Amino acid sequence: MKPHALCIPIPVQGHINPMLKLAKILHSKGFLITFVNTEFNHQRLIRSQGVEAVRGLSSFRFETIPDGLPQPQNLDATQDVLSLAQAIEENFLATFTTLVTKVSASHSPVTCIVADMLMGFTHAAASELGIPVFLLWTSGAGSLSCFDEYPNLLEKGLMPLKDSSYLVNGYLDTILDCIPAMDGISLKYIPPFIRYINPGDEYMAQFVCSQIERAKSASAIFFNTFDELDCDILNTLSSKFPPCYGIGPLHVLENKIIDKTLASFKSNLWKEDLECLKWLDSKESSSVIYVNFGSITVMTSQQLVEFGWGIAKSNYSFLWVIRPDLVIGESAILPPELLVEISGKGLLAEWCPQEQVLNHPSIGGFLTHSGWNSTIESISSGVPMICWPFFGDQQTNCWSGCNKWGISMEIDNNVTSDEVQKLVIELMKGEKGNSMRKKAVELKNKAEEACSFPTGSSIANLEKITHLMQTSSK
Repeated sequence: MKPHALCIPIPVQGHINPMLKLAKILHSKGFLITFVNTEFNHQRLIRSQGVEAVRGLSSFRFETIPDGLPQPQNLDATQDVLSLAQAIEENFLATFTTLVTKVSASHSPVTCIVADMLMGFTHAAASELGIPVFLLWTSGAGSLSCFDEYPNLLEKGLMPLKDSSYLVNGYLDTILDCIPAMDGISLKYIPPFIRYINPGDEYMAQFVCSQIERAKSASAIFFNTFDELDCDILNTLSSKFPPCYGIGPLHVLENKIIDKTLASFKSNLWKEDLECLKWLDSKESSSVIYVNFGSITVMTSQQLVEFGWGIAKSNYSFLWVIRPDLVIGESAILPPELLVEISGKGLLAEWCPQEQVLNHPSIGGFLTHSGWNSTIESISSGVPMICWPFFGDQQTNCWSGCNKWGISMEIDNNVTSDEVQKLVIELMKGEKGNSMRKKAVELKNKAEEACSFPTGSSIANLEKITHLMQTSSK
């Protein structure tokens, strides 16, 4: 009997993408797959990608569960993160357990659950059903080390912040000595929920900590990274958690080994603008700055304008992804005088096929929010970055890119057009930008080696985890 993995991501874009890639990879290794989306995201996928994206096969099925949330006004915007976290804790366990039981009875017995680490309720379901849980941590490995130290930071009185003045008075520059394999990191780069400054921060910090504690009962944890990039952190985490394996970059591994019959299974919740690839074809090598702040980051209209004028004043060609919901509380629209200024210099898109964009020879740099998918895709494309982290693991990823790997520069949260202009020019043709580009290409080559048969580190780790998944359920 074939092993049957039921895969369930956190229901947001940046978590669905790597989980679907992992599911496809497991399918290529002989697993039957059931992939679970929320009903809300299932409908979004149909609207953005067509019904083929979720039609499935007899050996790769798509199922849904409700999230229990009221239907939002905007059906094509990311749901509120705090509301989702609360729904996951309160609504998902019973319907998920019922689904696993139904799938096992009607198709083939589910032999293991592969869950996003933040879907901690799956441990209770797996225990009730007598099957093992394997976890995927979709964020940067370094951020898990930081999250794991939350209780210590609280105990030491370093967090939460006493008031909002501590955001600007230099306190966040305090260097920490308690984050393994991240020497020199400061409080500024610890995932910001623990600051307790914004509404919902305390709940989110407690939510993440509880999921991490539950994770310690899993059979193994998989990371979308590779040993040559993060072995020090993975080794440290393996001493505190179940065995930790780098099996990435998942998109590189996916492109090497998946069956082409799965090509129609896509995970982008927004319709992609494929015309941007033709536009890039018309540009010279390394001449375009790519700008994308991901699926969740939001900003003020003033920040949007500062980015726009800074990019315009740099005089570099640009491809800028502007989601309709990018600006807090209003439409993401650039002022007319800025549109006139950038006319002919760049291309604006609502969404794009990012992996293809970053691999395009015309891309010379990436202005990013430092989400992990964007970071690992940029690394494996050899593209240096300017980082403007927003929340979650992004501050930690930014620190790693700037301080451990030397492939990034950071832009201040209070963004100004002058700073954007200066950093874009430095990234594209400056001495530091050239140095970063060389280091990024070196890491790209290492990522490629990690995913190369037969001796790549991620290939070897994939063999270990598939064997573990096949034997632990017997």
